[in-house]
Amino acid sequence: MSERGHKTSSGNYFEDFTVGQVIEHATPRTITEGDRALYGAIYPTRFAVPSSAVFAAAVGLAAPDGSGHPVEELIGFHVAFGKTVPDVSLNAVANLGYAECRFHRPVVPGDTLRTRSEVIGLKQNSNGRTGVVWVRSTATNQRGEVALDWVRWVMVHKRDAAEAAPETVVPELADVVAADDLVVPVGLDFTEYDAVAAGEPHRWGDYVVGEKIDHVDGVTLTDPEHMMATRLWQNTAKVHFSAQARPDGSQLVYGGHIISMARALSFNGLANAQLIAAINAGAHAAPALAGDTIYAWSEVLDTAETGAPGVGALRLRLVATKDRDESMTLRGEDGKYAAGVLLDLDYWALAPR
Repeated sequence: MSERGHKTSSGNYFEDFTVGQVIEHATPRTITEGDRALYGAIYPTRFAVPSSAVFAAAVGLAAPDGSGHPVEELIGFHVAFGKTVPDVSLNAVANLGYAECRFHRPVVPGDTLRTRSEVIGLKQNSNGRTGVVWVRSTATNQRGEVALDWVRWVMVHKRDAAEAAPETVVPELADVVAADDLVVPVGLDFTEYDAVAAGEPHRWGDYVVGEKIDHVDGVTLTDPEHMMATRLWQNTAKVHFSAQARPDGSQLVYGGHIISMARALSFNGLANAQLIAAINAGAHAAPALAGDTIYAWSEVLDTAETGAPGVGALRLRLVATKDRDESMTLRGEDGKYAAGVLLDLDYWALAPR
């Protein structure tokens, strides 16, 4: 009889990573219409482009017969992210942040995504028991074309606290994806944009820098929904499923679940922010658990023109909170995130001019 666990994997610990290491993640995944349906069942999303093949065709993102109808950008993100979990964050304490995420082309049903990551930074924490790992991940489709790429950093347990610390390497990351570096999908044309079908009249020029938008609606998290979502993305992080993974016996809600929930809630006030072009930065400010009720608000950080007909870009801060915060306060006087803030996400979205 073989040794118990000989053929199984317990995931990588901090000391298993080296700067420059390249990891080819297992299990490519084919996107289907079922992903679109399940995403809509889990999140209250109503954006017109991924919801309607007819609307997508009218703005140049699907064929007249509806083929090539893109799914939500975050479906591609979650699937690609999930591929990295067994190798990067199975033994994570927490996912700390995102940067330099660009969506290079729409993901459509039939596309098969696979992901590879390169370790670009390491820093052991002062407690000697954990460390931070930075990785740059790239998801490609079945034709080898880049669908999206991003950087994230995660705090990972050490296997042996006595193991010597590696040389500290902290990568320099851009604070924001430059507007000129945004990738506008080929064929996108908002000149004949149907604002009635989209759900709101507010166009790119109606938003001003500094404006805050309270998205009003709230959704209460449940264990079955967030656990089903995380399984859908094949995210194997123990803290989302096992009551034995955390001292309090609770299942931690996947941070991406909060991103998708907040993005869906932002429809009320930003219905025409149709496509996510880039994620500049993101921080999960506090954990979320089943029973929490999630609300969201947005702040306009910048605007930019693009070369595509009728298309402008809005740089938005999307904030998710536990319970509603009518004051829309991000940080307290001490500079720390205000009580109740769960997510602080800085992203670019494409909207009709």
